[in-house]
Amino acid sequence: MNVMKLSKQVFVVLLCCLLVGFTAQADAYGTAGQSNEQQPAPAVKHSPQELQQLVAPIALYPDALVAQILAAATYPTQIVEADRWMQRHSKLKGEELAKEVDKQDWDPSVKALAQFPSVLENMDKNLSWTSSLGEAYANQPDDVTNAVQTLRSQAEKTGHLNSNEQEKVTTQGSTIIIEPANPEMVYVPAYDPWLVYGAPIIAYPGWYPVPGIFWGGVGLSFGLGFGVGFFGGFGWGWGHWGYDWHGRRAFYDHHAYVSHSHEFGHEGFHHGDSGHGSFGHANVGHSNFGHSNAFHGGSGFHGRSGTHSGAFSGFGHGGSVRGFSSRGRSSFGGGGHGGHGGGRR
Repeated sequence: MNVMKLSKQVFVVLLCCLLVGFTAQADAYGTAGQSNEQQPAPAVKHSPQELQQLVAPIALYPDALVAQILAAATYPTQIVEADRWMQRHSKLKGEELAKEVDKQDWDPSVKALAQFPSVLENMDKNLSWTSSLGEAYANQPDDVTNAVQTLRSQAEKTGHLNSNEQEKVTTQGSTIIIEPANPEMVYVPAYDPWLVYGAPIIAYPGWYPVPGIFWGGVGLSFGLGFGVGFFGGFGWGWGHWGYDWHGRRAFYDHHAYVSHSHEFGHEGFHHGDSGHGSFGHANVGHSNFGHSNAFHGGSGFHGRSGTHSGAFSGFGHGGSVRGFSSRGRSSFGGGGHGGHGGGRR
């Protein structure tokens, strides 16, 4: 009888051990599965050719405008909102427009693009490209910066990038700087981004050529300039932006621009401090600065102190436009020049 009781006790102990083991294994599996689900999708690594395709439409713009576009591209949903707002308020001009823009809850970079409605329209009409550009800049700022300089060098070699009445082109070492010839009047060059650099670049899939900044020739064309004086007194205005080519990042009020966008699964990202410190948007407009080149190899700021804006808190949209950035990533698998006749969204 004692033997039978002992056998039953051993059996019960073994059964309990097995149950505990199965439970632990199931818990571990469930935790791993939950952990995997919570992990953000790995960032797409763009090749140099893909990055050149992404920056081709803006590489020949003035440095400060390149900075504004790359920063604003990390907020594609706000780009759409801003462009639609501009369409509804098309009668606003000059200082009246600047005051109303300042009231909006957009990132400073998006507000800055209100100075250039055709650029803002282009980013809205080509939203897939905009989102891909923003994601590339968020994940590969060094490579994006290199791509811009590579294309500028190619355009210069083809004779399509030179100083003129609209812009000043200078070289610092191997870095090409583009600034407005008149700091109060900014000209946005119109060109065919797929032909202007010499060797053809495959057009971004579905690209829509927005009138005013697209020109069908092989060089650059300049139309009407954009006066930025009315926007100068606001913390997001033209004089607050620049590009640090050596540090490989957009600059905003002498600090590396920090995006607080959540559109690409980031909890806010910046591109390294490099001794400059991260910059919070709530502090803008309180520093005094002059007209000298304030950082390495970049265009100097021509800002003003005593700015008015305080509404600089960007808002996230929970990755609501992630789908846009997935388009066009396999665009280097073939095809040729084309894509100019893409329809409106």
